[in-house]
Amino acid sequence: MAGSEPMPQVPARSDTTPREYGRRGVFGILTPQSNAIAEQELRILLPPACSMVSARLTSAGRTLERRLADYGERLDQFLDQFGNIAADAVGVACTGSFYGLDRGEERTRRQARQARRGCPVVTSVDAIDAALRALGIGSIAIVSPYPAWLTESCRSHWVGLGTRVTGVLQLSSGATEPHRIYSLTSASVLEETLRFDVQGAEAILLSGTGMPSLRVIQQLEPTRGIPVLSSSLCLAWALARTVDLGERGPESRLYGGWAGRLALALA
Repeated sequence: MAGSEPMPQVPARSDTTPREYGRRGVFGILTPQSNAIAEQELRILLPPACSMVSARLTSAGRTLERRLADYGERLDQFLDQFGNIAADAVGVACTGSFYGLDRGEERTRRQARQARRGCPVVTSVDAIDAALRALGIGSIAIVSPYPAWLTESCRSHWVGLGTRVTGVLQLSSGATEPHRIYSLTSASVLEETLRFDVQGAEAILLSGTGMPSLRVIQQLEPTRGIPVLSSSLCLAWALARTVDLGERGPESRLYGGWAGRLALALA
């Protein structure tokens, strides 16, 4: 089971002004500049009585590696885009920027960010870690849309936290750079994942917020009989937990109740 510390608790927001929208929760969402999937999935996943405000992680870097580094190094600047919005939590819908960081240093930075914003600041990696611990998962099979070097960074990250990785499926989108994570479809992901040998794994992790995951979770979890987690699913669950929402349901052993909203989005 992943062995990092629990996400620190942050006092409830002090601004109690009645809200026209988002009465149960308002969440800031940061996504990479070219990611058109994360916001769509989070809108579906978050409870309907909650609202979200989005901003972008941006970089002029010419390589994916440089852009991911920029997102992590300049995170405080990106958080400033939310100004005085009294969010209940901020979700950073990016995984690749936060693999392999020194856990002690990252914990210190996270606590400083949260104190500065006055609310939890949760990355997708934080959320996945919390979900693995909540479900008691000690071994995972990873489905990766990343280039090979980032797939290895992902695998090493979870191994370093004490999670056994039973296998890695490198999707055809990500063998080289530029990778094509944003051109993936649920059908293509499902086709490859159904052939993936996950024997010995206690959960399947669909990594990367730019890969469509919700229909894959719906179809794959009943077939494989183990939890199927994605970066977006875990992030939505972690955000919902900050306002005492987010229950498991027929769609997912981690976090359900979103099938109707998904159906409407696909209609």
